[in-house]
Order: sequence, then C-alpha cells, then structure tokens
Amino acid sequence: MTNSNMKPTQPTPQKRKIVIFSDFDGTICMQDTGHILVDAHGFGAEARERLEAQMKSGARTFRDASEEMWASLHVPFDDGFVLMEKSIELDPGFKEFYQYCQANGFPFNVISAGLKPILRRVLDMTLGEQESSGIEIVANDATISKDGQAWTPIWRHDSIQGHDKDVSIIEGRKLAQAECEPDEMPLIVFIGDGVSDLAAAREADVLFARRGLRLEEHCREHNIPFTPFDTFSDIKREIEAISKEDQKKTGGVGKPVRYNPRANMWRRISSKEAVPTLMAAATPSQEEKMFLWPETFSDYKQPATIAE
Repeated sequence: MTNSNMKPTQPTPQKRKIVIFSDFDGTICMQDTGHILVDAHGFGAEARERLEAQMKSGARTFRDASEEMWASLHVPFDDGFVLMEKSIELDPGFKEFYQYCQANGFPFNVISAGLKPILRRVLDMTLGEQESSGIEIVANDATISKDGQAWTPIWRHDSIQGHDKDVSIIEGRKLAQAECEPDEMPLIVFIGDGVSDLAAAREADVLFARRGLRLEEHCREHNIPFTPFDTFSDIKREIEAISKEDQKKTGGVGKPVRYNPRANMWRRISSKEAVPTLMAAATPSQEEKMFLWPETFSDYKQPATIAE
C-alpha cells in the first residue's frame, strides 16, 4: 500500500566529473624535495643556486640543468630519505582535501617536473602506502643505481622541459571525457604555485594559485582568472561550492570569475566534434588570447627549480 501523501523521490542530479591535478613541490609539499636531496647529498645549495640563476637567465634549459643537478647525487635511494623524513611537511589541509576527493569520486593526480620515485616515497611516508596508492603521479621517471652513484632522469617528453605539464593536462582531459556522458564535459582543476605551472594552468577550467607566490602574482599582472589559497582547506571549500553549482541543472552554466575563459568555451560545447567549428568561429577576448597564446602576453621564463 502506498501513502498518497508521500512525495515522489527526486532523482539526484548527475555530478560533473571533476578531475584534480596538483603540482607537488611548493604546493602539496611545503618544501622542494629535489632541493633537500641535492643540498644534502649532491653538489650543495651554492652550486644549485648558481645553476638556477643560469636557468633564469636562459643560459641553460630546465632539462639540461636538472640532469646536472640529479647527476650530482651520490647516495642510495633509501638513505636519501633519512633527512627527508625529518624535514618534509605537507600542506596542513592536504590530507583532509584528498580524503574529500576520494569520498566524492574526484580523481586526484600529482603533476610534477620532478622524479616519480621521489614523490611516491614522500607520499608513502606522509600518508601511508595504502592511502598514497590512490594518487596518480604524472611525472618524470628515473633509474637510480643500487649504490646511489647514478641518478638518471627518464624524461616524460622530448622537450627542453622534460615534462610538458600542459600536454599531460590535455591527455588527462581526454581520458576523463571518455568516461563522461556524451553531453557532459569534465571539469579540470589545477593547483599550483609558480609561473612554471602556467602552461598547465591555461589548460584547466579552474585554477588555484598559492597566495603570495609567483603564480598568483603572474595571474594578477595579466588578469588571469584564479582563486588564491593559503591551504588546501580553502580549496576544499571552493570545490564543494563548484560541485553544488554543477548539480543545479538550470539549462546553462554561467561564467563566474573562478573559471578559465578559454576553458569556458569547452564548457559550452556538448559535442567533441563541435570544437573545431567553435574555435574557427569564435573571436577570443584578450583574456582568452592569453590562455591560447601565453607566450605572446607573458614574461614566461624557464622554471627555476628542479621539481616544481
């Protein structure tokens, strides 16, 4: 028997697939893991800083300088983490944010110019191996001799960067799209701290920049939409709000300041086949041009650290 006074159950609106990509050093980790290793077990801070100055001036490429830095290490892999375990510190809100992503089915990916074995070890140390295993690490690999006398990067891309983060974000979007309904577009979130993250940031729908660092400064200088954050607790609140917005099926998505204007073009498309037509017909705004061709509008320089 049914109760005529009972209201029919309303179906839960479908959530947009939200995919999170985050830089590691200076973003998730408050220190730079590569700097800790090189300063303690490689050619030291003074030599590293000289090499970084050469990268900033353009005299050396990021990939070339990084190979020299990693080659200076002469320590077995496990021994290199004795000091790391004592000094490493994650963002105070990161663990809760990551657990929130897991609970809501939001894939979380680390995207880094560093070395994957180092990042995995740090995450295992700080989160525990079981929890860490849920994080996909998109970074360069490495071969490290048993005696620690040879640390050799295996670059993800054949470029002067070694890892083109924007390419990895594009690949991540395609994978996410394949898992979406035909009329849904995934929402790509990127979290970073430095100008070296700009290439990846321009491919994201939503950008978070750590407050007070160069990525925030660059975004303000060039009127790039972003949300500043102090800890991952701030990001959690914003993602919760975004998730609620996307559950409101109002027949269209607005253009809040937090959204990348370039990616908003993607958000308005329900068919992947329609992309070339839209891109050919649209006249990008100044902000959209900055995301499409950032080299024309920014003072982008080679990254100044070995693992951002």
